[in-house]
Amino acid sequence: MGKTTQISWTDATWNVARGCRKVDGDCLWCYMYREAMPSKEKPKGSRYNAFEVTKTKTVFDLPLKLKLAKSECWDGRPLIFTSSLTDVFIEEIDAFRNEMWDIIRQRPNYIFQILTKRPERIIDHLPPDWGEGWDNVWLGTSVGSNGHKAKQRLVDLSKVPAKTRFVSFEPLWERIELSTIPKEVMSKYSWGIIGGESGNENGKYRYRPCELEWIESLITSLKEIGGIAVFVKQLGTYLSKQMGLADRHGADIGEFPEHLQLREFPQGSK
Repeated sequence: MGKTTQISWTDATWNVARGCRKVDGDCLWCYMYREAMPSKEKPKGSRYNAFEVTKTKTVFDLPLKLKLAKSECWDGRPLIFTSSLTDVFIEEIDAFRNEMWDIIRQRPNYIFQILTKRPERIIDHLPPDWGEGWDNVWLGTSVGSNGHKAKQRLVDLSKVPAKTRFVSFEPLWERIELSTIPKEVMSKYSWGIIGGESGNENGKYRYRPCELEWIESLITSLKEIGGIAVFVKQLGTYLSKQMGLADRHGADIGEFPEHLQLREFPQGSK
């Protein structure tokens, strides 16, 4: 877990495990696999096995030890992205997920943002005292394309009791038509994050195009639904190159077109 993070929609990250398995095209060039590759600091080998889900050791209980300042992202409790290097609802975490819930239960002064591509597994793996949801847990799912499987995740999460639900349209690699999703489904969401894909020019982990019009269309659709805060995280590497931006991931909001400079946070539960 880091006291600082480059992820603009959270204050810190906490990894209960590392490693994952890809579920569809959204995962094609997942940053988790890229970060596991050898680096300049560790040129002789991988930092961890990205294809094997392994419980963390030294950082597993860090939320119980660290004291985070008031959120730098919004006017509220510190936000903790749980987990950035795995999927909390992957099968391999079944054995120790209750330990994670126990830690979260003990830290009502933090908000834990859980983002999954497996929302169909959430309902059977919630703590017994979950009720209609915990105030300090935001549940989210990822949708990067217009495919049925990706959009089904929105439906699946809408059925899970939660105080706050969100969707991350990242990596956005295809135009998404939210008009095909029933309004009663989308009305269950409080927050939408939008981001183009980041990656390298060559090698195993590259990037796909993202068009400004796709981002604009999503913003319009979310605003028309009403009650959904919109957070444009980044334009992505493709648009950064096309637009000649200084930030290669297109993540500097100061370089965004003015009408895309939206970084809102959910204000209430649904």
